[in-house]
Amino acid sequence: MTAITPLAELREKIDSIDAEILRLLNQRATCAMEVAKTKIAQGEVGTFYRPDRESLVLRRIQELNEGPLSNETVIRFFREIMSACLALEKPLEVAFLGPEGTFTQQAAFKHFGHAVKTVPAATISEIFNAVETRLCQFGVVPVENSTEGVISHTLDRLLVSPLNICGEVEIRVHQNLLGLAENLADINTIYSHQQSLAQCRQWLDKYLPNAQRVAVSSNAEAARLAASDKQFAAIAGIAAADVYQLPVIEKNIEDIANNTTRFIIIGQQTSTSTGKDKTSLVVSTGNKPGALHRTLEPFARFGVDMVNIESRPSHQGLWDYVFFIDIQGHADDPQVAGALAALQDQVNMLKILGSYPKAVF
Repeated sequence: MTAITPLAELREKIDSIDAEILRLLNQRATCAMEVAKTKIAQGEVGTFYRPDRESLVLRRIQELNEGPLSNETVIRFFREIMSACLALEKPLEVAFLGPEGTFTQQAAFKHFGHAVKTVPAATISEIFNAVETRLCQFGVVPVENSTEGVISHTLDRLLVSPLNICGEVEIRVHQNLLGLAENLADINTIYSHQQSLAQCRQWLDKYLPNAQRVAVSSNAEAARLAASDKQFAAIAGIAAADVYQLPVIEKNIEDIANNTTRFIIIGQQTSTSTGKDKTSLVVSTGNKPGALHRTLEPFARFGVDMVNIESRPSHQGLWDYVFFIDIQGHADDPQVAGALAALQDQVNMLKILGSYPKAVF
C-alpha cells in the first residue's frame, strides 16, 4: 500500500515551488527588459512585440509540455507571462470593437494577454483608422464566423488599407440571453449585434417569437441597453454580463454548438516565416472567361494549399469582383513565392494582405 504524504509536507513543498516559480518569473522579466535595451542600442525602434517570435515560443512550450496541465492551459499561462514582460517597457495599445465586454475584446486578451491596454472603437473602420494613424500599435477585427460567413466590412477595409495582417485568433462564441426579467414572457425587446441575432435565430423563434429584435453596434452595447429596463434583454457573452452586472437568463442559446469567430490582428508590422503560417491576399481578375481558373492554377502547380476564397464587389464597375484568398505558408517560402510570382501574371491586381503565424489555440 502506497504511503500517504502528510498534508503539511505537501503544502510546504508547494510553498517552496511557488517561491521558485516567482524567482524564475522575475528572472525572465529582467531578461526581457535586457532584450528591449539591446534592441534600442542596436537602433531597433517601434513596438517590441513580435508575433512570429511569440508564436515560436508558444509552440515550443506546447512541445515541451508533459502534463498534467493541458497544452491550452500552459499556453494561456505563458502568453500572460510574455504580455506582462512586454508591459514593463510600455503596454501595447490594441484597438477593438467596443465597448467593454465584446467578443472582440475577448479575442484581444486571448491573443495579447491581459497586460495590454485595450482601446474601444465604435466601428471596424475606426479600428483601422486608430492603427493607420498610430494611435494604437495593433487592432483586432472579426473576419469570419463559422455560422454566418465573412464580415464584409472587414474585407472591404482590408482592400484599401496599408496595414498588414499580423496574426489571427479564434474564439468559440457562446451566446447568452442576459437581462433583468424574471420570466421570458416579460421580455418584449432583444438587443444584439446582427451576427449574434442570426446565430440564435432558431432559439429566438422557439422561445421569444413575439419579442422585437433590434440590431445594435455590438453585444456589449446590447447589454448596456438591457440593463436599463426589465422588458429588455441582450444576447451577449459572459464578459458583457460581468461588465454590466446582468443576470444570465439562458446560457448557450446559439443554434450551432461549435459556433466560432475568427479574428485577425492588423498592424504596421510584418512577420518572418515560422514554418506554420498563413498568407492572405486579394486579387482582381476582371470580368473575363476562365479568370478564376487562371487565378487558382498557380497554387495547384506549386503545391500550395488554399484555405479559403471569398468574392466581394470591387466597387470599380458593374459585376466586377475581387477575390480574397487565404493560403497555407508564408510569402517568403519558396513554393508560395513561386505561386505568387506566377499569379502576378494572371491577374489585374495582386495585393498581399499579410503573412502571419497560424493561431496557437
